[in-house]
Amino acid sequence: MATDSVSIVAAAHSRFGRLGDATLEDLIVDVTRAALTDAEVAASEVDALFLGHFNSGLVPDGFAASLMLQADPELRFKPATRCENACASGAAAIQAGINAILSGSADLVLVVGAEKMTSNTTAQVTQALAGAGYQHDVEEAGLSFPQLFGLAAAQYEQLFQSPLAAMAAIAAKNHANAMANPLAQMHKAMSFDHCNTVSDSNPCIAQPLRLTDCSLVTDGAAAIVLASAKRAKQFRRAVAIRSMVQVNDFLPLSQRNVLAFEGPQRAIRCALDKAQVTLADLDFAEVHDCFTIAELLIYEAMGLAPHGQGHRALEEGIVQHGGTLPVNLSGGLKAKGHPVGATGVSMHALAFAQLTGNPIGLAAPNAEFGLLFNMGGMAVANYASVLQARRA
Repeated sequence: MATDSVSIVAAAHSRFGRLGDATLEDLIVDVTRAALTDAEVAASEVDALFLGHFNSGLVPDGFAASLMLQADPELRFKPATRCENACASGAAAIQAGINAILSGSADLVLVVGAEKMTSNTTAQVTQALAGAGYQHDVEEAGLSFPQLFGLAAAQYEQLFQSPLAAMAAIAAKNHANAMANPLAQMHKAMSFDHCNTVSDSNPCIAQPLRLTDCSLVTDGAAAIVLASAKRAKQFRRAVAIRSMVQVNDFLPLSQRNVLAFEGPQRAIRCALDKAQVTLADLDFAEVHDCFTIAELLIYEAMGLAPHGQGHRALEEGIVQHGGTLPVNLSGGLKAKGHPVGATGVSMHALAFAQLTGNPIGLAAPNAEFGLLFNMGGMAVANYASVLQARRA
């Protein structure tokens, strides 16, 4: 999908973390109201609503789309649809909103991503997320996602140089970035030495992944308002969605080379091509670092380094704050948090803030183009989008 005919015109974002007694409904309602306030529009002007929400048994609210209507009586009777594509559910909801506008059935769309995870134990969350893996192979179905990405890290280590130091550098980078993000779950700097060492405070979770290599169990929500080209002209801020691409790959790992990250590579390259930009045009990227090995493989999928040499993007300072293409200035899933259904919407909400000159956290100065990559499963549902700031 290549388009300049849909723009983000408003956004809202909750704090991410352990949000105590806040229910899924609370998260959805609060961020919906905040997005409408930011857009300075009445709820009656919204044509359709889309919710990104994975659930998978995490909360009893299995039919959550209409919870958005709780935010304002004028939303009653509006079409509301829940979108689910594992950890890319938020991006799936955005794509559905874009399609509604491109079809001509809507001019103004509200998209929310939300997840309530911390009311469950870590074991329960791990089991729920494992439902996004292939269930019809006994060996594969028995693996958690930390174990699946641990296997990828182990394979990478066998084929190339050890990825452990690069993974530790990614963790330290993202924790440092999150220190400036007031909405991030983790505001604790992590040194490279700490992240690169197995210890009582940094135990091995799934060989060779350490605790600091894994994203967080998180509550949170984010929202954006999408507008058609004609409608966007009426808003004081607008960020064009230059392209959004979805690429799905086989679910069984046995049918693909996991380290090739072909789905992410195809999605990112196609999004850049459709937007008619190159890596050199980008000012920042927010990518799906559910585990640090994923961010390392995404560097290679983006073309920042050859296959097996993702560490170079770190060593050469490319992806650092102040580098030529800083990655995860927000702190990423690793430190900002990963409420799975909210993650894709969060990326777009924060990019909107960045591209309208009001960054939440670290800034990419005078940013014009941003690349966002949201992934569901083990590189199965892959969504890449390129956003562009509106210039006078």
